[in-house]
Amino acid sequence: MKKKSFFVSLTSISAIIATLIFCIYQNYNLKTVDVASEVIEDLAKISNKKIAWGIKRADNHEQPDVGKENKRIIDEYNGMCLGNSESKYVYLTFDAGYEAGYTEKILEVLKQNDVKATFFITGHYLNTQSGLVQKMIENGNTVGNHTVNYVMSNI
Repeated sequence: MKKKSFFVSLTSISAIIATLIFCIYQNYNLKTVDVASEVIEDLAKISNKKIAWGIKRADNHEQPDVGKENKRIIDEYNGMCLGNSESKYVYLTFDAGYEAGYTEKILEVLKQNDVKATFFITGHYLNTQSGLVQKMIENGNTVGNHTVNYVMSNI
């Protein structure tokens, strides 16, 4: 009789646990579907219109014109491409399309002098030098995206 009672209790507890797991799983799936549909809906709102990036150089040492559409996008996403023309700042940037062994020393000198810079990196650089990219970020530098087809020049 005790075995039968134990078996019934065990079966009841197992059924309750299975029901709870099923309910949690169903709830998780419903939330996942909701999130996925929201993401798809948000992605559908994004324009796939191609926008050329470039600047139009100005005369008399004035800031270049980045174009109305580019300026709108930069402002919308709190981006930065031009400094404040009223302030005297120098923006230090590095093109990091490949690693020639200098970046570690550059990062060290920047850190010692409490100077921040922007490193424009390629996807290949990110994939092959992720430790250096992480160090750039940890030291408070900005990491920007360079084009995928970027080729360094010796000129």
